[in-house]
Amino acid sequence: MLTPSLPLRTERLDLRPFTASDLAALHAYFSLPELHRYVEIGGPPADLDVTRAVLERRRRRTALAEVGDVVQLAVVLRETGQLVGDVVLIWRSAEHRQGEVGYVLHPDHQGHGYVGEAAAAMLALGFDTFDLHRIVGRIDARNTASARVLERLGMRREAHLRENEMIRGEWTDEVVYAMLAREWHAATGATRPD
Repeated sequence: MLTPSLPLRTERLDLRPFTASDLAALHAYFSLPELHRYVEIGGPPADLDVTRAVLERRRRRTALAEVGDVVQLAVVLRETGQLVGDVVLIWRSAEHRQGEVGYVLHPDHQGHGYVGEAAAAMLALGFDTFDLHRIVGRIDARNTASARVLERLGMRREAHLRENEMIRGEWTDEVVYAMLAREWHAATGATRPD
């Protein structure tokens, strides 16, 4: 089992496991309709019972034991202690050492670079700690803000899949970004794990 040392700390953020006390803060953004526009993250905007079930799943997502497992961490502003979103690393293939990064941020906190900072920490976790070879980011093609985040991280746009997913009754296009470990290490000066 691959279990990261937590919390992960960035310049302004603590990325930590979710706790039972995170219910109100998670619900504050998980219940917003605009958060569900581009991605299926547990169904339509949630009532408190749905958010409670989502929180219980997220509390268990702290290690990678088998393909498909997820490390999903609360994004907390260190200065205030406020939970403002979450970030995820999914183990997609053991044989090919591949993963996927994703993120969600409360709209009130967008535009401050928090998503990029948190996602960079997850790329570091995937490449430097878990020794992944390749990490992708998959987004709805309409989500241009998320595309800019992935591009600023140095990820390369690799595919545009037409009408690839059905989201709330609508066929949507998906764009795939990716980065290789050697590209990450060259960009960050990090060394490959032993």
